Amino acid sequence: MSTTAERVSAPPAPVRAPSTRWSVLELVPPLAVVLLGTVLLLPGHGLWFDELFTAEVGRRPYGEILAAIVEGRGTTGYLADVPPSYNAPWYFVVHTWVSLPGLGGDTSLRVLSLLATAGGLALITRAVTRLTSRAAGVLAGVVLAASPLLLEQAVEARPYGLAVLATGGALLGLVRWLQGSPRGLLLFGLAGAGMGLAHWYAVTALAGFVVAALLLRGRRALPVVLTGAVAALPAVGLVGVNLLNGTGARNAEHLRDTEGTLADLAVEAWTGGSRSFLYLTVGLAVLGALRGAGVRVVGTCWLLVPLGLLLLAETVRPVYHPRYLLAGLLSLGVLAAVGALTVPRAARAPVAALLVACSLLAASPLAVREPRERADDVVALLAARQRPGEPIVAADQRSATGLDHYVRTAAPQLRPDVVLPPDDAPSAADRVWLVRRVIRGEVVSTDDDDVLLGAGLRVVDEYAFDASRTDLLVQLWER
Repeated sequence: MSTTAERVSAPPAPVRAPSTRWSVLELVPPLAVVLLGTVLLLPGHGLWFDELFTAEVGRRPYGEILAAIVEGRGTTGYLADVPPSYNAPWYFVVHTWVSLPGLGGDTSLRVLSLLATAGGLALITRAVTRLTSRAAGVLAGVVLAASPLLLEQAVEARPYGLAVLATGGALLGLVRWLQGSPRGLLLFGLAGAGMGLAHWYAVTALAGFVVAALLLRGRRALPVVLTGAVAALPAVGLVGVNLLNGTGARNAEHLRDTEGTLADLAVEAWTGGSRSFLYLTVGLAVLGALRGAGVRVVGTCWLLVPLGLLLLAETVRPVYHPRYLLAGLLSLGVLAAVGALTVPRAARAPVAALLVACSLLAASPLAVREPRERADDVVALLAARQRPGEPIVAADQRSATGLDHYVRTAAPQLRPDVVLPPDDAPSAADRVWLVRRVIRGEVVSTDDDDVLLGAGLRVVDEYAFDASRTDLLVQLWER
């Protein structure tokens, strides 16, 4: 019989892998997110400012992108104060993607994000399957695929799909290491570095994985701690570049001070504002955290460590934006799915179906959402009504970004007449088309108004292009 001392000093057994063999059923979650994402892409809405910025920067050569990042400057005159320093690696990925034959259109930019998300869900499904069971892994992946917050970001040309992909890779690497595979540590390190490079907030989820390893393995988790620290260095370097080039606080105006309610707002964002879905998700996640064999430590750390770190950071400055928390909030869906399978056996299928149904219901408004910006419709109007020689003036940065993109891609015949900031409207023309932004029903005044009024022109017609994010107005000025 073993002595007490022998039992204490014995190395811990690897986390059991209930189902290490891959099954085709694990393709259900990535196929589900691709199907749901395709439905959201079918209306073919035009790109909005953040996506247009991706398209503008991504088409530049690698060297020009790198110079703009390091020097903290924009890639064109009207974006001079908007450098691509945040999410910088995303633009290199986009440039590589659009350089492939047959790609480069607006939809392909969104498809890149969708495919990355699908890959991330495949990895998360595999990891949860290895930790618990195939049923739990597939259900977790499907719940994530139907999440309102994840779906919204999966179909936009921004780096959150890559963040999901890297998070899934890091999770699978951690699980493989816990189960005795040394090569899992390499995957954990590489994917962990990708997490921070895709979005530096994702480093908080990486920290959650490290804490989970410490709780499960104690001092034997030192390789994971060191690997996690090294994996965080690229993100630290990226933040350092932003501080050195003077753009460190440029996006601060978009962040909210939640006054200590960050966790509440995060869960509400994950559930799309549905109170019933919120209560169901939180209740099942608590069950998963308490009773989810194999996954409770990893899942709980994955959720609580990022929220705790961001709550701590909020004591210094606002940090909250729903999509910034996506990498950590994935754990909420995983824990809820695992929790659904801890209820009495007869209730598992109905509870799991209810969880998925509530998620789909909460995400359903995305299928009928309005365009976020209608710069494509603006250019279509100008192509139909503008006469050659009549200046087309962008009055502000957002108007310029959309006008420049869609003239280049859809109506190149307008290019000779386009005037972009910092250039003002020409005063000698008898007819001028002015594209401008409207904020909360108020037309944003610019220097172009004074130039045109001083030249004796007045507004004779207006065309409004309202949208959910940016309202644009086209004005026809005549002498």
